[in-house]
Amino acid sequence: MRGRAALEDKVVVVTGASAGVGRASARAFARAGAHVGLIARDPGRLEAASAEIAALGRRACAVPADVADADAVERAADRIEQELGAIDVWVNSAMATVLAPFIETDPDDYRRVTEVTYLGSVNGTRAALTRMLRRDQGTIVQVGSALAYRGIPLQSAYCGAKHAIKGYTESVCSELIARRSRIHIAMVELPAVNTPQFDWARNRLPRRPRRLAPVFQPEVAADAIVFAATARRREVMLGASTVLTVWGNRVAPGLMSRILARIATSGQQDTELDDPARPDNLWQTVPGNQGAHGRFDDEAHDRSLQLWANRHRAWLAAVGVGMLTAALVRRRGAGRFGGT
Repeated sequence: MRGRAALEDKVVVVTGASAGVGRASARAFARAGAHVGLIARDPGRLEAASAEIAALGRRACAVPADVADADAVERAADRIEQELGAIDVWVNSAMATVLAPFIETDPDDYRRVTEVTYLGSVNGTRAALTRMLRRDQGTIVQVGSALAYRGIPLQSAYCGAKHAIKGYTESVCSELIARRSRIHIAMVELPAVNTPQFDWARNRLPRRPRRLAPVFQPEVAADAIVFAATARRREVMLGASTVLTVWGNRVAPGLMSRILARIATSGQQDTELDDPARPDNLWQTVPGNQGAHGRFDDEAHDRSLQLWANRHRAWLAAVGVGMLTAALVRRRGAGRFGGT
């Protein structure tokens, strides 16, 4: 069974579930009928996310944990299985970033971004596979980015981590194929998303950080993640901007570097100055229940035509073949009955 109906009464774990894409994804899985395990650092936001799952009529198990701590992730997985049952889907969504030129990024900050974004995904995948291999079934969804294919200025630590996620995931997929496992791993490559990330990310720039447009709402990203959890696709790209970034870098990487050098530095900064004393979430959580959305609601897209086409590609291909066949039949008929 595929589609959202396949998630009814399944157990889904989402890391980074207290805010942003993870928070929106947890709600989306609950709406599809799943019970949801929630992993993140902030107990208060986890409690709020758990209440949202309960309001949708599904069971939730919220476990505060830092995904950079492999033992903590293992303990969280054990508790979730004890309370909700065997894990069917695991979504690695936790991330951290620093906005700064590479040479101005503190080595400890660089390591922290790598440990949360990259090793957090590794730790989650290991915890999921350890349990899924016993039953030879389950799905792991890696929340990636267009930046897994093309690094941009001012986020080298984050871009490097997303590249690393893609690399190790390809290795693990090959290992699963070699052992003829039925476990599936999918990657979802996201564009810029309107989450609190740029409200609480560590910033070494003079001006307030912002998303590089175009920006999508987190619910659109969550829709792509739920789709990836049930469609058994190797990779799902969200947004035409992601597709153009990936293919542009394949065709003309040098040109992409020059374009990004011109637009991505100023494009990731607002006009107003940032407060250098504001708290950030790199090493500790930021107080408050920020939810899924950031401050870009007025410009964020709440749907993606590209994602719709991706989900319906078989139907679109059939329509295309039908139209081509009809055109060929008409042309042949015209040539037989009076064409010149």
